[in-house]
Parts: sequence; C-alpha cells; structure tokens
Amino acid sequence: MPKMKGLYTMQKRKRVLVKFSGEALSGNNGFGIDTSILKFIADEIKSLVVQGIEVGIVIGGGNIIRGVSAAKDGIIKRTSGDYMGMLSTVINSIAMQEALEHVGMEVRVQSAIKMEAICETFIVRRAQRHLEKSRIVIFAAGTGNPFFTTDTAATLRAIEIGADMIIKATKVDGVYDRDPNKFLDAQKLHELTYERAMDDNIKVMDDTSIALAKDNNLPIVVCNMFEKGNLLKIIEGNLENCSIVRNK
Repeated sequence: MPKMKGLYTMQKRKRVLVKFSGEALSGNNGFGIDTSILKFIADEIKSLVVQGIEVGIVIGGGNIIRGVSAAKDGIIKRTSGDYMGMLSTVINSIAMQEALEHVGMEVRVQSAIKMEAICETFIVRRAQRHLEKSRIVIFAAGTGNPFFTTDTAATLRAIEIGADMIIKATKVDGVYDRDPNKFLDAQKLHELTYERAMDDNIKVMDDTSIALAKDNNLPIVVCNMFEKGNLLKIIEGNLENCSIVRNK
C-alpha cells in the first residue's frame, strides 16, 4: 500500500491513542512483565512525543489475569473476575509509566477505578489538559465496568479525548482474513470497513469497540508493535506495513 498523502499526515494527525495487549509485555515468558519490552515500547512512544504528537495509551491485562479465564469454572464470579482483570491493567500501566519516565517523558496514569494513592482518577478534561501539555496519559482499569474489554475502553477513551485514530499495536503486521499462524494461505487485508470486520467476524477488536469506532468515524490502524519506528511511520502517513479499518 503506497503512502496515503493528505489522509494521515503529521500536520493533520496530532493526537492518537495506542492500544497494547497485556500479553505483549510478557515477551517469551507468557506471564508477567519483561522490562526489555517495556523499554522498547517506551522508546517508540517517545519518538512520537518528540515530534509533537499527543499520545494516550491503553494496556490490556492478559499477562496477569483475564476476567473470562478467572471465572471459567464458576468459583469466581464473572464480575469479580473482570475487576481482577481491571486491576491487572493498573499494574501494567504503572510499569509503563515507570518505563516512560525512565526515558525522560512526563506521564500520568488515570484509572477508571479510584485509587488515589497510586494514580489519578479518570477525568476527561484533566486528561485533555495533560495531553495539551505534552504529557503521555495512560488510561487504566478499562471502562471501570465488568463485561467490557480493554479494546472497548481504548475506543471509548480515544473518542473522549478527541484522538484522530486508534493504533492497535499487536504481534502481527495487520489484519488477516484468518489466523496467519495457523493458515499458510491467510490473506492480509490492507484496508477494510467496520461492517466487514463485524460481519465476517474478523478479529480486529471486539464488536462493541468496532461499532463505537464506526459511529464516531474513528479509524483503527493495526500494526506490528515490534517493528522499530512503525508507530511514527503510521503517523506520517505510511500505511504500507499495517492495516486500516474505516468507513469507505
């Protein structure tokens, strides 16, 4: 896919929300936090901020616990499992805050669940003000409600702060019509509509978050988080190594 001039230029795109999975932070360990990955992500986010881009971040909690998994045998209620998952995102957010501060960035963590001893409570106007002051804002604890994923939280926060796009940073270089790790004939979809993503059950994000993005005309860009410089390339308009979900 060639560079799409006029659509995703630095001049127009000034505020983004980056969504990382919790599993990505665990590296090859499968659990916990790999600080070398934290450092890599921090450097990638810093490359955006030094170019004048305002950055919000949402991180999943799957490297610690998932609500669905915790509740699968019925001993732990789904609501309690989801709150446990929200708390795991707070742990990841604090770790990311430390990594970003380590590379010289100003950061604020805002949680959807009040925990004043370690982070701010989410207030949209305060978050916007932080971003205007070139502070990175990490949104923790999902939406603060059970039964909603961190994908939905990412879309919601992106809309609330007026982000120009969501960048979903994953372990693959975009969206495929089937799992490329299981099917050798999987085809990469460089561009697709929200409707196709939902109708064909293509796992870009969950349906709630895609529908929310569609209603607010918020583009979703899916890219490989482990390709150095990829986030900045996307902001500058180079969508060659990623996929984009948007209206026609």
